[in-house]
Order: sequence, then structure tokens, then C-alpha cells
Amino acid sequence: MAHSVQKKALETFANEIRIAIMEQFRARGFGHVGGSLSIADTLAVLYGDVLSVDPENSTWEERDICVLSKGHAGPALYATLALKGYFPREVLRTLNQPETILPSHPDRNKTPGVDLSTGSLGQGVSQAVGAALGYKLQGRKNSVCVIAGDGECNEGQVWEAALFAPQHHLDNLILFIDYNRKQLDGYTKDICDLGNLEDKFSAFGWFTTSVNGHDVIAIREAVTTAQKNEGKPSLIVLNTVKGKGVKFLEDMMFNHHIVISEQEVDAAIQELEQNSRKGK
Repeated sequence: MAHSVQKKALETFANEIRIAIMEQFRARGFGHVGGSLSIADTLAVLYGDVLSVDPENSTWEERDICVLSKGHAGPALYATLALKGYFPREVLRTLNQPETILPSHPDRNKTPGVDLSTGSLGQGVSQAVGAALGYKLQGRKNSVCVIAGDGECNEGQVWEAALFAPQHHLDNLILFIDYNRKQLDGYTKDICDLGNLEDKFSAFGWFTTSVNGHDVIAIREAVTTAQKNEGKPSLIVLNTVKGKGVKFLEDMMFNHHIVISEQEVDAAIQELEQNSRKGK
């Protein structure tokens, strides 16, 4: 695929993911808006050009898996899966409703395409490391991608996993950290400063790099580089904006979990559709 065509296709997919995210919040009226929007570009790259998956056979044994460790951003994953054809798009309107297949946090027993259940922060990273180790022990080629939040890195088991993965040479594992610099109740630097994530993971034995988390080509190239590394896991730090794509949400200080009106959702979708027409 020519570079410019690939860029356009992935940017379009990311914008469609954001619109589908907001459609869910129109139906529900509240939720984890900011951190769902900030990972849309990464999900577009993974499901649009990286992962080997089959929406018609979500349990295909040879598939690559994606673990959303920051499970509160489930609406972003659900939007992506619906657009890929794992289930009808209209199901998005049932987010976190009784009898839904789309619970507040991803559940592998309920949602086609969800590979591991997540929600309690830190545990998704540990599960992803376990899955990567399992594939290695079985001699299989499946790759594992895991998306964690920067606030999630306050959890001790993230750092246990960071020590464990290089010890076992898990070069089939890529960890993405959504570094939007905010968590539930403020800036990460004010609550529990993470310091330089690249330096810390590198010291533990990881390949590390940092990219603009809203530049689909930069993300894709970082993945390509990570996949060429042998003998060590990879970390890609995504420099992102919480609420990316919707100006009033980007400007909102506390946009982690909010109540949002239908009018606000409609305005957000209109802005996203305008961005799409402008090629943003």
C-alpha cells in the first residue's frame, strides 16, 4: 500500500472509531470518554494494518491478540470491533445496559473479539505477559499487543511484568502506554510521577521508543521496528491528548469519566465528521 494511501486509510479508520465511541456515549449518557478517544489511532493501526485476526472466527487459534489493560476504555475497543465486523454496529447502543454483550469493561466471555477480560488496572499487562510466554512455550508465532494507561503504571504489577518479560525474552510482546499525562483525578506528574518511561523500561531490558500517539504512520513504523527486535519485549510510549479529536473534550481538565448530553455528543460527532472531510 502506498504510504499516502495507507495514511489516509488509517486516519479514516481512527476517525470512524471516534465517531462510534461517541455513539455509545449518546446512548449511555456517561462514561470514560477522554481515555477512549486518546487510543483510537493506535487501535486503528493495530486492527487496520498489524494484527492477524478473523472477525468471522474470533477464536481462531493462530490469531494475534490485543489486550486492553486500561479496561475502562472499553468503548474504544468495542467501536473498533464493531467496525471490523465482529458484531453489528447497532449493538454499540447497548453499552453497559442490562443483558448487553458490551459491559463497562471488556469481558472475553461476553464480547466477540475480546481476547482477555480486563478492568482491574495492571492485571491486563500481567495477563498479556502470560499469554506471550504461553505462545513461546508452545512454539507458536502469535503476537501479543497490550495497551495500558499512564496512570495505570502506578500499579506495582506493571513493574513486575516489566521485569519478567525481558527475563523470558518475550519478543512477541508489544506494550503501548497511552501517555496522555492525566489520570482519574489529575496530572500523573502530580499524583505519582512516572519519570522517563523509556529509560525505566530500557533499564529492565526492553526495546523502547516514543511516538506521537496520533500519527498513524509513526505508530505503524514503531510497530515495524519493534517486530524486528529479537530476544526482548518492546515498549511504545504514545504521546497523546486525552479526549483527542473533540476540542471541548481536549480542553476539559477532568475528562476521565464524565456525564455527557446528547447535544454534546451530537456536536462532537459533527466536529469529527468535519475533521474527516478536511482530511484531519
